Amino acid sequence: MAADARRQAGRQARRLDGIPPTIFTRMSALATLTGALNLGQGFPDEDGPASVVEAARQALAEGCNQYAPGPGVPELREAVARHQQRHYGIDLDPDTEVVVTTGATEGIAAALLGLVDPGDEVAVLEPYYDSYLAMIQMAGGVRRPVTLRAPDFRLDEAALRAAVGPRTKVLLLNTPHNPTGTVLTREELAVVAEVAVEHDLVVVTDEVYEHLVFTGHEHVPLATLPGMRERTLTLSSVGKSWSFTGWKVGWATGPADLVGALLGAKQWLTFTSGAPLQPAVAHALDAERGWPAQLRDSLERRRDLLVTGLGEAGLTAYTPEGTYFALTDVAHLGWADATAFCEALPGLAGVVAIPCQAFYDDADEGRHLVRWAFCKQPDVIREGVRRLAAAELRATP
Repeated sequence: MAADARRQAGRQARRLDGIPPTIFTRMSALATLTGALNLGQGFPDEDGPASVVEAARQALAEGCNQYAPGPGVPELREAVARHQQRHYGIDLDPDTEVVVTTGATEGIAAALLGLVDPGDEVAVLEPYYDSYLAMIQMAGGVRRPVTLRAPDFRLDEAALRAAVGPRTKVLLLNTPHNPTGTVLTREELAVVAEVAVEHDLVVVTDEVYEHLVFTGHEHVPLATLPGMRERTLTLSSVGKSWSFTGWKVGWATGPADLVGALLGAKQWLTFTSGAPLQPAVAHALDAERGWPAQLRDSLERRRDLLVTGLGEAGLTAYTPEGTYFALTDVAHLGWADATAFCEALPGLAGVVAIPCQAFYDDADEGRHLVRWAFCKQPDVIREGVRRLAAAELRATP
């Protein structure tokens, strides 16, 4: 038996060493197993616009069921270009500067595989979405975390500069930021731009929450800053802002050489992405352009509902500036770490949340942080915080 275990362990490629299963799979499985309310994983419990679903149904009926072109159907690439021009004044050639991806997660994977050679360093904001860690490692890169520290979770210029050295090739940015909810300011992004130009870095920027920014804050695409258009690869998707996370249709935009590098890797991953969904996503970008603003306003109210309810349950939350998520620190409850708390939580309160340790290299910084999702119906949030308030959440001695 021991020999079998050793042999099976030896079959896994070394590039996967140290990469645990994604925390989202673990905790969502725990929610299913226990029947707990899932306030962890970031998916809405309602669909996006009905007209977009109808557009997908129509595409299926009209025969859009074979391979789409590798870079994406022209209809969607043109819609993405219009979206970037309309919102940010960014002009793009849809034939060479836009590519459709199987969600932003594949966009991250293809960007890193297409741009990073073994030994190249990648500076990345910490805490990070866990696929960043996995794909930097699979590409043979070396990650250099730039930690956004509690309680403000702001970008520290000294930390950024310390993380960038002669072997740094790529800066991987995420704003609005998951899981902290920080929206980088124009001033913070100006520092990023200065460092990127000074060190001739490529910046891959994950902007999937671009439209989900709350009152008093503004999303500024890095590509709009001086000197950044030619060195920035921007990723986004229909999943978050139009509530179609399961469709896994995203896009990458930027200068032709960076888009081409991403496409060079993507062609060997999925080759192409859901053909009948692409015309429907084009419809979403053009015909349902008001949907994200409505969603944002609704999410802001749900954010306040969750943050208030967590506070009443003894879990003071950091108020996010955007995204789907709020963080709490559970150190005062006596648990060894956030993972122990979250593993016990379904039994204690019938609720699932996400421990943030999986998103950190700095173990102490993330040890007791827990992520909660407010992209759920208000009644689900109310029931979740009611359960938390009624439960004994302190660790037993």
